[in-house]
Amino acid sequence: MGANLPIDTAQKGRPPASPLVEATLSLVRERLRTRFAQSGQDWDAFRTSGSTLTKADMEDVERRLLATGHRFDWSAGISVAERPDIYKSRGDGDQVDESFSHPDAPQGEPDDMGRALAGVGDNVVRHDADVTGIARFIRTNERVLDYLTNGVPPGIIAVIDDSGGTLTAPIIEQFTGVICAGGTVRSHLGILTREYNIPCLMNAKIAGIADGDTVTIEATAAAKTTEDYQQGVERVGRIWRLVKEEAAA
Repeated sequence: MGANLPIDTAQKGRPPASPLVEATLSLVRERLRTRFAQSGQDWDAFRTSGSTLTKADMEDVERRLLATGHRFDWSAGISVAERPDIYKSRGDGDQVDESFSHPDAPQGEPDDMGRALAGVGDNVVRHDADVTGIARFIRTNERVLDYLTNGVPPGIIAVIDDSGGTLTAPIIEQFTGVICAGGTVRSHLGILTREYNIPCLMNAKIAGIADGDTVTIEATAAAKTTEDYQQGVERVGRIWRLVKEEAAA
């Protein structure tokens, strides 16, 4: 590893910084240590030589950070810090997340396709086909960091609350669909899902959906417009929970 550098002890005694800052410092130290060893100079001569780190070095650091999954790492922690009462380990187990159950959510018996109505929401963009996937409640920083590290499994429909756009920003493009329990189609999350062409229902009223359930979003429903909100027009897309074969038998 070579001799220690002054930067190695520059922040001793302080609390650890965010993972993104710590990763950046680690890569900068690595690059400095390599340059220092190659120079053959002592530290004082090296630091005044003007041959320490270049723009190309910092661009390489940035590329390596993105490749290791630290993209938007700082923003992923904002919701947890600002709303610790919301982002607890609720809904990340194999049970219905009652904190999302809305008293006005429409529910129904399974139809001939095995779909039980479990809610409605404001459709952000009208798509050519409905979308089906596995519901995962995104309520903890730990789940987001796990998805950052290991990737979001295929076919995941994220169920989040109205501030979840910040929490899920690092991985939003990997979701098959999004159900958001707050906001409007003009909210930050609505803009993000529109940008990434991900089916999304905002201001959703859902009930009876458990983490791991298979759900279908009616992405083919008409999109909710600004005029609809202004005029109080009800225009929603439905959410169905697919009943398991053994339960329907």
